[in-house]
Amino acid sequence: RLKKLKSEHGKVQLGNITVDMVLGGMRGMTGMLWETSLLDPEEGIRFRGLSIPECQKVLPTAVKGGEPLPEGLLWLLLTGKVPTKEQVDALSKDLLSRSTVPGYVYKAIDALPVTAHPMTQFTTGVMALQVESEFAKAYDKGMPKSKFWEPTYEDCLNLIARLPQVASYVYRRIFKDGKTIAADNSLDYAANFSHMLGFDDPKMLELMRLYITIHTDHEGGNVSAHTGHLVGSALSDPYLSFAAALNGLAGPLHGLANQEVLLWIKSVMEETGSNITTDQLKEYVWKTLKSGKVVPGYGHGVLRNTDPRYSCQREFALKHLPEDPLFQLVSKLYEVVPGILTELGKVKNPWPNVDAHSGVLLNHFGLVEARYDTVLFGVSRSMGIGSQLIWDRALGLPLERPKSVTMEWLENHCKKVAA
Repeated sequence: RLKKLKSEHGKVQLGNITVDMVLGGMRGMTGMLWETSLLDPEEGIRFRGLSIPECQKVLPTAVKGGEPLPEGLLWLLLTGKVPTKEQVDALSKDLLSRSTVPGYVYKAIDALPVTAHPMTQFTTGVMALQVESEFAKAYDKGMPKSKFWEPTYEDCLNLIARLPQVASYVYRRIFKDGKTIAADNSLDYAANFSHMLGFDDPKMLELMRLYITIHTDHEGGNVSAHTGHLVGSALSDPYLSFAAALNGLAGPLHGLANQEVLLWIKSVMEETGSNITTDQLKEYVWKTLKSGKVVPGYGHGVLRNTDPRYSCQREFALKHLPEDPLFQLVSKLYEVVPGILTELGKVKNPWPNVDAHSGVLLNHFGLVEARYDTVLFGVSRSMGIGSQLIWDRALGLPLERPKSVTMEWLENHCKKVAA
């Protein structure tokens, strides 16, 4: 398919690049191949053509009528096909067999102060895992380009399998006096992760399955996905590529936003109390905006409607924790904020995104440490970035190298066009 596209349609134009796009962070500029998911501005993310509600219907679950197993979505991303429960169980066992983390990884993390941000400790663990890269070893020995995808596949599955161990170690080290919890090999990927963190409530296990599933991938242009692809295009191995992606995810305009949202919602609660009226909340939101701040969790670089990842988390909350005070506040914000942002007139998308909800759900079940939330996002995002990296290698995609220009070049070009 790739060869046919290139030979038959290689000269077809996909649009015009404007000065606004160059100065505006390449927004709206079509410039990447990303097979595993596609983001539609109106309807949100589709994983291999399936929307989140469709994935919830067709992907295998751990409990009847429950949330999809992340291993099922990983299978879908890798193959483009919906797996059977037997296939998902086999993948769960395969990941479990790959999940042992070498002791030096923990030593590398332990070399950092406990006060280091969870994402710093997590990325350090990923970098330490790189010592075991199958791709790096195979490349050093020499192999044909057509085989690059095979050790990449091994690395990506090993990385995905080991991340819950590393991530839970970071959590227990920082917040639980270093008292770690052993894996339970009878559990699926997400449930085992939750267990190692210290949360065994069946509802929390279901939340973790949902959380990891919906955070896996969001097409290729977001910072973490794009970074993983960009670094991988230099034939850096999956560990190096994913560590770079995590450093992008750690930024407040990307994955760290879920931390910012929860802290802001808690600050609203502290200042106003739990019985805030809609009018009081409107007043508080206007005060926030007039002080030059934004309302965290609202707006999105691509979406122009409510994020489906927000909607499915809201459905989860309505089902499992409708009385939670923070959830009720999130619901009131959903009533109030879009109208205010529309009135403000500066925001292209006044609707909530995924980050507006996730922290409140985790908080309800006891994971109250907002600084840690981005690590959960990172564990999840490994499935999307890893799947695409395998396909990057299988398709033999080239080194990414866009052209950059100076402001003087732009000024001169615009003068020529005007003339």
